[in-house]
Amino acid sequence: MPDRAVLERIETGLRAPLPGIPAQLRMAPVPRPGQKPYYEVEGTSLKAGVLVLLYEGEDGLYLLLTRRTERVLHHRGQISFPGGEQHPGESIEATALRETEEELGLDLGAMRILGRLTPLYIPPSNFCIYPTVGFLPGRPTFRPQPDEVAEVIEVPVCHLANPENRRRESWTIDDRAVNVPFYEFQGRQIWGATAMVLAEFLALLESPPA
Repeated sequence: MPDRAVLERIETGLRAPLPGIPAQLRMAPVPRPGQKPYYEVEGTSLKAGVLVLLYEGEDGLYLLLTRRTERVLHHRGQISFPGGEQHPGESIEATALRETEEELGLDLGAMRILGRLTPLYIPPSNFCIYPTVGFLPGRPTFRPQPDEVAEVIEVPVCHLANPENRRRESWTIDDRAVNVPFYEFQGRQIWGATAMVLAEFLALLESPPA
């Protein structure tokens, strides 16, 4: 499918009823530490805005991920979307843009917000993340903040959408066996909350929304 058609499919899907929690759960570890949906914890959880940033590369449509350093407070060393905790009086979209600009030194003035995905509650940190999807017409210049970002990861959307790049393994986490689905990219394993958000995002491409 041409990249413009992919982008149009994503935009149309974000305007339709979202794939939601069932799509997220396709990439959830089993067992997962806590199963509460976001709407049960919105009054008690911390809120974070994250950005699912799409942009045009030389050979197609790309999606931005980062690997967190070992110096951050939460989810050290994990692959994630750029983002952070919402400030009082700030919209969730403003949070996602501010945090992305701070973490990666980006100028997002030309970015177009396409919509939101379904929030996702992360029990270990008590954060509920609210993903905003945005699009830049060209590849941005990254200036990562070294205390927060260990690596900038640029993933072709077509790679993530290829079922051959979805894997599943049995890992030992906190002394128990966990069945972990993940997306494989150049030797990296994209799992957990990031994979669950990606699962809903990629579900937008599976079939034309009603």
